[in-house]
Amino acid sequence: MATKLRLQRQGRKKQAYYYIVAADSRAPRDGRFIERVGDYNPNTNPATINLDLQKAVKWLDNGAVPTDTVRAILSYKGAMMMHHLHGGVNKGALTAEQADAKFEAWMNEKSSKVQTKRDTLADKKAKLEADRLKAESLVKEAKAAAIVAKNTVVEEVVETPTEEVVENNESVAETTDEAPAENTEA
Repeated sequence: MATKLRLQRQGRKKQAYYYIVAADSRAPRDGRFIERVGDYNPNTNPATINLDLQKAVKWLDNGAVPTDTVRAILSYKGAMMMHHLHGGVNKGALTAEQADAKFEAWMNEKSSKVQTKRDTLADKKAKLEADRLKAESLVKEAKAAAIVAKNTVVEEVVETPTEEVVENNESVAETTDEAPAENTEA
């Protein structure tokens, strides 16, 4: 029986959620499986991966072949590294303590990289939120200034036309008196 470590699709349309399972290679994708090893949610950033590392390494040691995506997931979580180190221990190249020390160092480095990415994403999100709030406050201030300007213009317009009308009436009267005089002289 050829055993594979692969993804089993769950979730609804356009919201895929996967189980990482050990299954017979002849079984359908979402069908019968031997053991559930973990789960994978690609909808989050970074993707959420819950993996039972010991079960995954056990299946790799027993000859299960992972699919390409599962191989990437196992490599990301350290199962492939642990499988590699188990091979070195079995061949006598290093001791179990040395393998554990190497794996711990690798996991610490990997977790620091993941934490850096999470921090970067959180900082970017906070910066975008601050920029959005700043732009919103500028728009709000501009609208408030426009309303104040509109209200003050209305008050000035009410006072100004009465003075202009009086001045215009006087100037019109002066021009009408002069105009007939020019016509008679000509």
